[in-house]
This record gives sequence, structure tokens and C-alpha cells, in this order.
Amino acid sequence: MQGVLKFVEITVNLLVLICVGAAQASVAGFTSLGGLATGSFGLNSAYSPFEGTELKEVRELDMQFTQMRAPCVYGGVAFSLTAAVLTLFFLVVGAKPIQRLRVRLLVGECVFNVLAGAAYVAAIGLYLHFVRQVNATEVCARRERLYARRGYTSMSCTVQGGDAAVGLFGVAAACLYFGSFVVCILAIRTVRAFRRQAAEPQRSPKSSVGDRSGRNHPAIPRNSESSHNVQALATLV
Repeated sequence: MQGVLKFVEITVNLLVLICVGAAQASVAGFTSLGGLATGSFGLNSAYSPFEGTELKEVRELDMQFTQMRAPCVYGGVAFSLTAAVLTLFFLVVGAKPIQRLRVRLLVGECVFNVLAGAAYVAAIGLYLHFVRQVNATEVCARRERLYARRGYTSMSCTVQGGDAAVGLFGVAAACLYFGSFVVCILAIRTVRAFRRQAAEPQRSPKSSVGDRSGRNHPAIPRNSESSHNVQALATLV
């Protein structure tokens, strides 16, 4: 189960990365390189609804708007990519049998899960706050009016669908990391219980010499019960 969660976390991190890039491309503007000229006109297009000084103004506004949103793009890409790489690291090093897992590594993974979940909550809040600040600028308002004159209403100064998707997948990633923290705690208990059970046969010959009065019989169900519990918890690792 822990490996499945890690795989889903990597997938969600990549979705956040894709949505950050898609959000920037959708609002960058048709005349801006950040928009990749994906609209009906571009810098080298033969037809453009903007002409003369209006075309020059919209180009400048697109460039300014793209630069203002650049911290969102660079920060979002760096954050989601780093989280995906670290999650992949713990997925690889944790793909071991239960007898070979180290408690210190699991503790480090638990700390990472808590920090990643909290960081995602803070990062999504900062991302959406910064997007709203950029949308509230005069540059965005002038740009929206210019595009609206030509019938392009998608360049509005509101939170776009791409930015909303970044927030949605970011919240999902935070929930997954907090869930992984709970599973990681159970994995630590499983490893410790397994090691205690493995150490019992080494102590049993010493205690069995002076303990033949029948007390060995009630110990058998306790050992079998503990073995059953360890096997049940081992499915979480």
C-alpha cells in the first residue's frame, strides 16, 4: 500500500507540473512567446486583429504580464519536480523486504511526508495569492480591455481553469502525503514488531530449561497471534 501511495503521489506531482505550464500558456497572450502563439494569430502571423500602435501595446502588455507571472511558473515547476524526485527516491529505497527495512529510513520518510504535505498547502496558498495579485494589477486590466475589444474574453483578470487545476491537484497531493505519513507510522511499528518476533527464538532456549512446568503451552497461542498481527501489518509496507 505504501508503494501504491508513492506512485500516486509522483503522478499527482507531474499533473501539478503540467497544469502550471498549461496555465501559463493559456494566459500568456497570443503575441507573447510565453503563450507559444497558440491562438489565431502570433508574432509572424499574416493576419492579426491588432494593428499599428494597438499591436505594439498588446505585445508590451503580454510581455509584462508574462514576466509578472514568471515566479509562479518557475516556483511551481521547481517545487513539484523536487517533490516528485524525492518521492521517487523513497519509493526506490523502500522497495525492500520487511526484514531489510531500516527504521531510520522510515523515520526520514515520515518526516518528508509531513513536510511535503504542509509545504504543498502553503505553496498552493501562495500560488493562488500571487496569481490574484497579478490579476489585480493595471497591466492585467488594460490587457483585458484590449483583448475584449477584439472579442477575446479568455484573457480576463480572473483565476483561470489552469490555475484552479493547480490548486486542486496540490490539495490532492497534500492529502496523499498526510495519508502516507499515517501508513509510514504503521510501517515502523510493523518493522519493530517483526524484529522483536525474530529475536524471541534466540532467547527461548535459555528460558525453556527452567520453565517446563507447563507454561510453554499458553505461550504458543501468543506467539501465533503475534505472528498473525505482524503478517497483517506487513501488508502495509
